Amino acid sequence: MTHEEIHRIQRSKQVFINNVDTYASKYIGKFLSESFIGPSLEELTDHDFEEEELSPRDGHQNAKPATYQIVGTIRDKSDSKKCTYTYEEYHKLDRNKLLKQMLECDVIIYNITEYADQIEEASWAVTALHEKMNKFFSPKTFILVSTVMTWALSKPVDPEDPSIPFTDDDYRKRRPHPNFKQHIAVEKLVVKLGKTERSQFSTYVLASGLQYGMGEQVFHFFFRASWLGEIPKVPIFGKGTNILPTIHINDLARVILNVIDQKPRPHYIVAVDDSKNTVEDIVQTISFTLGPGKTESVSVEKAFLHRNLTQADIDSISVDLRFEALFIKESLNIPWVCEAGIVENIERVVEEYRNSRGLLPIRICVLGPPAVGKSSVAQKICKHYKLHHVRLRDTINETTAHLESLIRSTYADEDSVEIGSGAQEQLETLKENMEQNGGRLDDQYVIQIIRDKLKSKPCQNQGFVLDGFPKTYDQAKELFYAEEEEGEDTRISKKITPEIIFALDAADAFLKDRVLNLPESEVEGTTYSYECFPRRLANYRDNNMEDETVLNYFDELDIQPEHIEITSSDDVDYLVVMEKIVRRVGPPQNYGPTSEELQEERRRRGEAKLKKQAEEAAERERLEAEEAAQREARWEEWSRQLEEVKRQENELLEAQSVPLRGYLAQHVMPTLTAGLIECCQNRPSDPIDFLAEYLFKNNPDVQ
Repeated sequence: MTHEEIHRIQRSKQVFINNVDTYASKYIGKFLSESFIGPSLEELTDHDFEEEELSPRDGHQNAKPATYQIVGTIRDKSDSKKCTYTYEEYHKLDRNKLLKQMLECDVIIYNITEYADQIEEASWAVTALHEKMNKFFSPKTFILVSTVMTWALSKPVDPEDPSIPFTDDDYRKRRPHPNFKQHIAVEKLVVKLGKTERSQFSTYVLASGLQYGMGEQVFHFFFRASWLGEIPKVPIFGKGTNILPTIHINDLARVILNVIDQKPRPHYIVAVDDSKNTVEDIVQTISFTLGPGKTESVSVEKAFLHRNLTQADIDSISVDLRFEALFIKESLNIPWVCEAGIVENIERVVEEYRNSRGLLPIRICVLGPPAVGKSSVAQKICKHYKLHHVRLRDTINETTAHLESLIRSTYADEDSVEIGSGAQEQLETLKENMEQNGGRLDDQYVIQIIRDKLKSKPCQNQGFVLDGFPKTYDQAKELFYAEEEEGEDTRISKKITPEIIFALDAADAFLKDRVLNLPESEVEGTTYSYECFPRRLANYRDNNMEDETVLNYFDELDIQPEHIEITSSDDVDYLVVMEKIVRRVGPPQNYGPTSEELQEERRRRGEAKLKKQAEEAAERERLEAEEAAQREARWEEWSRQLEEVKRQENELLEAQSVPLRGYLAQHVMPTLTAGLIECCQNRPSDPIDFLAEYLFKNNPDVQ
């Protein structure tokens, strides 16, 4: 490689992508951000750069080829964290500012496969860039990621042989689905504007097949239904015989990278893989690999009853198209991820789906002595993390019920006679063994039943909590061994071996006291009776005094058990225990609560809030009533004391007035009376003055 070629590759390029936080744009941007700039990536090696001895003095800060800088708009700003693969992100920019940002980029990619509101924006963007073409500092490339739905109603290439596929050269004959007429309009605009000044402004339309891979989009409904396992059969909407053109999202990103690097001649490119899978093929494969393994055909109208399916999704899975992507095969250098399609690569696609959405199984084992609360704790773990509770007795009953169901189904379906015969034989073997052992099964049957349960799709998808089993070292060794066909190098099967062990424990006195306080209705017919429980507890302690215990087995596997001591009977809800468990396990790794569960949780919280408000109001009323009663009591007490004070004051005044009254009666009143009589007899003109003169003259003290 020449020095000039390396210099050209070294120059950084900015790529603008709209809605860089949505499914297709996200994975396209992520792939490009990790890709080297240059048309001949396979020929570019570290040796080329060592020979050239590029240094900072030459203007090259890094001898390695640069990757693309990704900038773009984001649709949702609720997550404050910036994407790890983006250099800059914009949210709700006005168009003048948005155009300014695009003019600084070398490549502009507009994805219109997900949100219809981006169609008009893409049309504006390509038009605005075309108008500014003469002011470009460097040539620009505009890539429109569209959809094969613009071909949905196209007439066959040969009416007598509809199986002949369309190719890129047939794009002028394409006819869109009624809901995708706007898509084809912007496709035509992009192709038209790219023909005026190709050296300055080159434009491309990529008619993408239905995208799959990573977190899934169009097929997400089927992946989700299979993974959750809440329905016995995954629906196929319609007959299922229609062929879907598809492409892995990372293969689409590779096509885009090739277009950027090579700037091919055609403006219109069909981007699909080599598969010719029908809807039925795809759904059956997803269901078999990830879910119950069964499907059922239902009418297309029933698809509208599912809230997780949009109109665009339903239109897409109803299309029937055959393509041959000749240009990609013959002219582009694509290191395919899934060239043969989703069905042939289902294991890889399922693994991507689980990892991209964080749907990783949580495998837990809860061990401990009898009556320590293993089942109660296991149930709470299952409820919190949406895991499957694997309990020995329940699993055995479930297995026998399933075998009986298989036997009954043979009477209605002649094709299932062989399956029913095997189920009948297995059920008879289990019943015979239980009769010989007083209602118990030998370890070999128990271990096989539990092993089959742990290997079931629900336990492999969401995870499980193994409750109180295995009980011995040998049982653990037999349960978790790796089968030869698993192809594992280790001696254990990683898919069914618990990752986290919780060892609950409590003092013997505490456990005996707990059992003694149990209601008789719970104890009757169980091993928690006064006669059986001490023997069970003693057997457990003896088994765990040996060198080879269950906990020792996990220690040997470098799975350190988490020991939790139960010390209080007051914590009936195991809140303290669950706090420790949640801290150890971490956040749930599933879809989280459904809309119904969220609604129920909101209802429950609403009821709790109303109850709390009613209790607070009642408490306020009680306090107000108490305060009013206290005020009334204090007022009555104050009034009583006031009356008493008045009485005492009156008595005191009465006592103090006795001498004064005696003095008045003895010394004043006789003279005053005589003066009044004298005044009445003489009738003076001024009675007051007369009386005063009389009292002065006849005052005994003066005399």
